[in-house]
Amino acid sequence: MTTVMLKEKIENLKKQFLAEIEKIKPSEEALFELEKRYVGRKSEFISILKNLKNLTPEERRQIGELANNTKNEIFEIIKNKKTEIESGSFDAEKEKIDVTIPGKKKSVGHFNPISLVRRDIEDVFTSMGYEIADGPEIENEWYNFDALNIPKDHPARDMQDTFWLRSQTNADGTRKDADNFSMRSQTSAVQARYMEKNKPPLRIIVPGKCFRREATDTTHEHTFYQFEALIVGEDVNVGNLKFTAKEFFSAFFKQDVDVRLRPSYFPFTEPSFEFDISCTVCGGKGCKACKWAGWLELGGAGMVNQNVFVSAGYPRNKYQGFAWGFGLERLAMTRYKIDDVRLFHSGDLRFVKQF
Repeated sequence: MTTVMLKEKIENLKKQFLAEIEKIKPSEEALFELEKRYVGRKSEFISILKNLKNLTPEERRQIGELANNTKNEIFEIIKNKKTEIESGSFDAEKEKIDVTIPGKKKSVGHFNPISLVRRDIEDVFTSMGYEIADGPEIENEWYNFDALNIPKDHPARDMQDTFWLRSQTNADGTRKDADNFSMRSQTSAVQARYMEKNKPPLRIIVPGKCFRREATDTTHEHTFYQFEALIVGEDVNVGNLKFTAKEFFSAFFKQDVDVRLRPSYFPFTEPSFEFDISCTVCGGKGCKACKWAGWLELGGAGMVNQNVFVSAGYPRNKYQGFAWGFGLERLAMTRYKIDDVRLFHSGDLRFVKQF
């Protein structure tokens, strides 16, 4: 039975109950029989709840919530009727309800497209055996930079690129690493924290909010979401990286997607790559969306630098792993054809209600 059919069945059961409770002669026996028929052990409501295991997680959440709420409403109505009978205050005419009058429509909220994308990503990766990891949005300099092999003179540490919350300096003008905190500039900091407390083999995904001192425009924002994946073991290689990327993007976009790796540089990976996917609009043939190249650039990836493993307490050259990351906004813009990244955090309900 489809989700729509189950919803209609629950609504019809509720309507039948409301119609019957108005017609019966109020007594404890009559109410007991009504309760047994609609929410008892052998009722259709219980049958629906028992069969939730056959639905998908999203369908199970929707139908389960609706069925439980409706069941609780029926219990509450029966309870109130029993109270009225016991107190002697029941008046059939006074309590009469015209069930044909349309109810008041309640406003239903909408997920931001970033939330929709994040939920889909998490579903794909958890089905592949990955664990979801999380960490603080305010980080110290060690996890945000040092543990990720980012040099002291790297431009990312400058005030122009990072939101520093406190900046104490030594006599020579350098910052006191342990005493400096900033808004997290990349979710890679969670990788460093996780590896300190966990030993390989491991597979994690790290979705979360990041912050950078960006000049905002249609493709840049000071607050944004990243999504990272990390897998570490003794024989992980670039082939595993490319295969995982292809499997994920094909599942996410619900079409066959090719992945291309291009040489790049990141302090925390060696070798490093920029990865592209075949255009989801034209299938790689070339169109306006991909600027006739056939490819869409999405993010960075690479094999984890051994210095990062050493910072986490792992022996050098014992383990190998790959890490990759990209912006959730970019994926959402690609999927929903959104042309301005600033819309995601605008707070404009007209935008959110479209999804």
